[in-house]
Amino acid sequence: MSQTDYQDIPHYTPKKDEEFMSDAQLDHFKNKLNTWRDQLVSDAESTISHIQEDSTPVADINDRATLEEEFALELRTRDRERKLIGKIDKTLHIIEMGDYGYCKTCGAEIAFVRLEARPTADECIDCKTIAEKKEV
Repeated sequence: MSQTDYQDIPHYTPKKDEEFMSDAQLDHFKNKLNTWRDQLVSDAESTISHIQEDSTPVADINDRATLEEEFALELRTRDRERKLIGKIDKTLHIIEMGDYGYCKTCGAEIAFVRLEARPTADECIDCKTIAEKKEV
């Protein structure tokens, strides 16, 4: 089964006078999010297989240290992706609730180009910028 790569999904171009977050747009983002999620889950499964297959004892201490560092890096990456899967699931729920595409802080429409770049975005760029300035 050939899996579509998340990065290969073309951007959606809204039609002239198309309503914001029309059914076609929502379907596009659902597909994009589900594809991304499937890809992350697949990557996690391949990491588990890779670690299990390559965990045979290594005699050389330097080779062992290198292997353990590679495993640690892979596991950190997968942990970030696990958190991202949670965010994707939350976003899919927001789509089902009918609130997708609108800023959770001010209620304004989130720019379509922002959603294409970051489909899990839940704030408009203005509110996100303010929130990031408060974090510093």
